[in-house]
Amino acid sequence: MLMKALVFHQHGDLDQVEYCDVPQPEISPDEVLLHVKAAALNRLDLWVLAGWPGLRLKLPHIMGSDGAGVVAAVGTHVTRVQVGDRVAVNPTLWDPEDHFARTGQDNMTDAFAIMGEHVDGFFAEYAAVPARNLVKMPDDASFAAAAAASLVFVTAWHSLIQRGGLKAGETVLIVGAGGGVNTASIQIAKLAGAGCIYVVGSSTEKLALARQLGADITINRQEEDWGKAIFKLTNRMGVDVAIDNVGAATYHTSLRALKRGGRLLTVGNTSGAKFEFDNRLMFGKHLSILGSTMGTHTDYEQVMAMVFDGRLRPIIDTIYPLSEGLTALQRLKTNDVMGKLVLSVDG
Repeated sequence: MLMKALVFHQHGDLDQVEYCDVPQPEISPDEVLLHVKAAALNRLDLWVLAGWPGLRLKLPHIMGSDGAGVVAAVGTHVTRVQVGDRVAVNPTLWDPEDHFARTGQDNMTDAFAIMGEHVDGFFAEYAAVPARNLVKMPDDASFAAAAAASLVFVTAWHSLIQRGGLKAGETVLIVGAGGGVNTASIQIAKLAGAGCIYVVGSSTEKLALARQLGADITINRQEEDWGKAIFKLTNRMGVDVAIDNVGAATYHTSLRALKRGGRLLTVGNTSGAKFEFDNRLMFGKHLSILGSTMGTHTDYEQVMAMVFDGRLRPIIDTIYPLSEGLTALQRLKTNDVMGKLVLSVDG
């Protein structure tokens, strides 16, 4: 059987992306066939399209790392869900027999992969998904919200709470105001009882959104030197935690913005992966840089429960039909987005 999907046949730019018919996936005994209802975009989609050395995909490749929908069929070994269940999907794939997985660190296994990045994803009418990756959704939960939350909220939760160990009363600096991980981080920091949340952004609109989500102080980087601003606002002390997923363009300033014993958290590097820093700053101020990728399935269950009960809220910019996925990708490329872009697969 055929289904509609958004795919690329070779790496490159958006001119390689096509909305077309592809074969509906077959499922293994431990998988379910998911009738996708909503799928969300991530900047990761553009990076996968461009490709990088060592990335080997089965082509054509179905894009999209975030999805939610209804179970359409179950494999012969599947018992934890049944046909008709409404589910959100943890996009992280792992080997359950790996040493790290057996100790609850499934996002660190050698077989770690992300749906939509290493294997086919959710920009399609159907997807084959391991049953262990599913979380049942309440009847009143939105498919669009579940898809929009999945990757960015589990990433932010694991980085800020599990790796970063954020404590109530600590001060937090978030570099970036409008992206999915940053809007999730603001809310998670607020929920964790952060003493003061500083957010650096590039527009008044994005900073207004940050304040709505819980930011205490916002700084427009187009209008002032945000490093100096943090220095003044903290009485020359700095912050306990800086969240910087921008990379080369901002790391130096983020490190300088930390107080003694502070820690910088990172899950990405949109401006470049390589940079130099003064090691004297590191050991002189007792600083730590903590990296993480995605989160464990336990993290996913915890954070999605908070999304479902309304304590955390994914920010959705626009919902497009799957057939207009290329338009959504073009908007993502311009970076003119506040929150998430979502594809509705069937109305």
